[in-house]
Amino acid sequence: MASQGIIQLLPDHIANQIAAGEVIQRPASVVKEMVENAIDAGAKSISVIIKDAGRTLIQIIDDGNGMTENDAILCFQRHATSKISNADDLFKLTTKGFRGEALASIAAIAHVTLKTRHIDEPETGIKIAIEGNQIKSNEKVVCSVGSSFEVKNIFYNVPARRNFLKSDNVEFGHIRDEFERITLAHPDIKFTLYNNGKEEYNLNQGPLRKRIVDIFGKSSNEQLVPVEEETDIVKIHGYIGKPETARKTRGEQFLFVNHRFFKDSYFHHAISKAFEGLIPEKTFPSYFIFFEIDPSKIDVNIHPTKTEIKFEEDRFIYSILLSSIKQALGKYNVFPTLDFEMETSFDVPASVRKTEPVEPQIVVNPLFNPFHNNTSSNSTNTKSSGISKGINNQGFGESKITEQDWENFYAIKNEDVAESKEIEFENDFQNTEKPLIIRGKYLISSCKSGLLVIDSKRAKERIVYQKLMADFIHHPIASQQLLFPFEKKLSKGEIDVWIDNNSLLTQLGFNFKTENDELLISGIPGIISSDDINQIIDEVSEILLHRAIEKGELAHGIISKIAKSAGMNTTIKSDSEGKNLIDLLFQCEEHAFSPNGKTIISTISLDEIAQKF
Repeated sequence: MASQGIIQLLPDHIANQIAAGEVIQRPASVVKEMVENAIDAGAKSISVIIKDAGRTLIQIIDDGNGMTENDAILCFQRHATSKISNADDLFKLTTKGFRGEALASIAAIAHVTLKTRHIDEPETGIKIAIEGNQIKSNEKVVCSVGSSFEVKNIFYNVPARRNFLKSDNVEFGHIRDEFERITLAHPDIKFTLYNNGKEEYNLNQGPLRKRIVDIFGKSSNEQLVPVEEETDIVKIHGYIGKPETARKTRGEQFLFVNHRFFKDSYFHHAISKAFEGLIPEKTFPSYFIFFEIDPSKIDVNIHPTKTEIKFEEDRFIYSILLSSIKQALGKYNVFPTLDFEMETSFDVPASVRKTEPVEPQIVVNPLFNPFHNNTSSNSTNTKSSGISKGINNQGFGESKITEQDWENFYAIKNEDVAESKEIEFENDFQNTEKPLIIRGKYLISSCKSGLLVIDSKRAKERIVYQKLMADFIHHPIASQQLLFPFEKKLSKGEIDVWIDNNSLLTQLGFNFKTENDELLISGIPGIISSDDINQIIDEVSEILLHRAIEKGELAHGIISKIAKSAGMNTTIKSDSEGKNLIDLLFQCEEHAFSPNGKTIISTISLDEIAQKF
């Protein structure tokens, strides 16, 4: 008798749940799949209704062609589709969905109710209720032409997946992202989005520019530069943002091919390259770029979510894209120009023009000897009272650091620096009365083995980080109130994460409120310069948006950004200031590396010095 094999066919309900895991990752996936189905059905008006970030309800109502009773039943079967009939159709797709997996996957992990009426039906349609791919009811109803899908209790039978969902604000943020991508791709369709009874979007039909303005606010209208190019390979159209709108956070970057959103780092590089010299490093331009291309020249069937696409002639498209954006920037006079008619004083501030130029002087201490052993004191033995005074006198903040604060500093573990990188500089360091100052940026001091070179900016960054982190642990960070609120236009997603993290941000020294899509900052951490508010807001927004981490890690990330901002403009102007900075640095538990792991101290050994001669 032959032995029984170990391979068996999975039951349909398990197979459907596995398929659902690839297609339906979160409530936003349901919104994407069903709205795209509505578009394929010829809808001209689509409403999306959300409750509890999609956990309780996701409802999609459209005025498309609707379905017959037979189609309404078949649409929930796996691989049932009206979009393709043979393998060749996969290479000339013009519709959104085509695999026939979406509705079957949704029905496998939720309670779904469909009401639909085909355009050829006079009055009545069909209502079907499904739970776990099992049809529970099927009846005739009076309803409008089109379809209404209600998806309730998502992942009710897959509790592990439901437990992995994030907070309501995070999950609704993903829904909003999908909604914006689809609505940008189809400005000829009316869309509405409701969240817990509140209307979030009401987007009427219109040109692409109006759709962009309706989503991102009226202020974006003046910042859009049109892009237009047509070749035998590809037609490119859309808009790019002016260079001054570039931000440190990724956000308003949208690529579409044949009205389908996709992600592509290769084409993003082409756009960024076109902006070279016009925007600061590590900033991102905004763009809304549409490709129209022969469907047979692309493959959209390489990923379940269809956001990754292969292009047959991607190198040529890269060059065309780069060229078209450079032409747009030049055509609309975005490139900087020199006006030889303007007054010779240019844009130098009046306060600077009124002062007489002063010849810079280099002051060198002739008595300084970096090889002289000074054992009078070790920086690690400096008293905490002296540290507090040094920080206050040298512009490191208003509040004093007490001895207890420094004890708290030693209790803080820095996760960013590996233990293998720890260097016991203090055992080698000798406190020099007058360190050598190099252009106000670097400090050189003697040690037993040679010389220590200290980056003053990173040193101050480490000192400020240690103080702020200790303050944060025990009480709110001191906040300075602004005379006039700082107004900052943010995306809806950014506004949501600021609101969601209000208590944390208040503890960090930020006082703010929101009005529509504007953030109104009335107080900032006392260590931040008012000139740096705009940049800090962008960096905090980026951390809140893209780091789904614990509150403690969020605090570390934000405090690191604040400390880096405080250290940016550090310039050592005197010997005493340089010595004070070194004393404060060596009282930090971790003084070899900045909060983000950058080297603060480097050594030059006596042997290395001898080799120079």
